[in-house]
Amino acid sequence: MMPFDAYRCYLSLKNHFTLDHYDFHKKEGRSRVTKQTFYKRKDRFWFERFARQKNDKEVVDFFVSNFVSTTDPAKMYIREMIQTGEDRYIDWKKRTQSLAYTFKEESESLFEENNMDKVFDCSQGHPIVLKKFLGGNISLETLVIYDRILGYGKDFDKKLKDPVWETVSRRVRKYTPFLNIDVFRYKKILKEVVIQE
Repeated sequence: MMPFDAYRCYLSLKNHFTLDHYDFHKKEGRSRVTKQTFYKRKDRFWFERFARQKNDKEVVDFFVSNFVSTTDPAKMYIREMIQTGEDRYIDWKKRTQSLAYTFKEESESLFEENNMDKVFDCSQGHPIVLKKFLGGNISLETLVIYDRILGYGKDFDKKLKDPVWETVSRRVRKYTPFLNIDVFRYKKILKEVVIQE
């Protein structure tokens, strides 16, 4: 990947995670940016070094890992990625490589005290699953998997009209296409956890 392409990938992914109407996959990573704009940037040398060190998939994964690790991707700037981005990328790789184990552990702790209906009940405000996520007890990946299995997101979107859920909902929706999961496998894990409890 050329440095300009890495920069364009960064802008496209930033748009994907911050704008509702932009979809990285539908636009195939394209954005309106010129090479002249890129060469005027002071951080273009970082992009040059970065593009030499990583292949195309690693570049996309690096930016995705940084955008999903922050609560507000609109405030995630390249300077922050230059300073701490590699650490976030390594943590994200660890999480995604052990996703089945993480999902099982987080599900066990979630369903230890509560049943399925209670965990996803949003009639009294924020459901337990959302509170656990906001408290840092459940990862974003686990929320995405629950949404892929149970489809709770559409129900929450109808019933919860507050900025906290809207932000989390956008993060789940935008992150879903980047997580390649075997829904059948995770359904089986969830079923074992729920029956065990």
